[in-house]
Amino acid sequence: MAAECPNLKQNRKDCACTYPGCERKGRCCECLRYHLAMRQLPGCCFPPEVERTYDRSVERLVRCWGAR
Repeated sequence: MAAECPNLKQNRKDCACTYPGCERKGRCCECLRYHLAMRQLPGCCFPPEVERTYDRSVERLVRCWGAR
């Protein structure tokens, strides 16, 4: 794992991820790296009702935000 994040406490407070047991919660750099490697985006990029579906695909992001 990377060095301890200086913003971890605030990041965890603000993190929108609802995935139980997520080991990256509050570690935004690790989260982003993980999801991009899977051709996804982190849950914080989606509205809450979509984040809870765990569909973090780019296609879902476009469906959420593309028509606005």
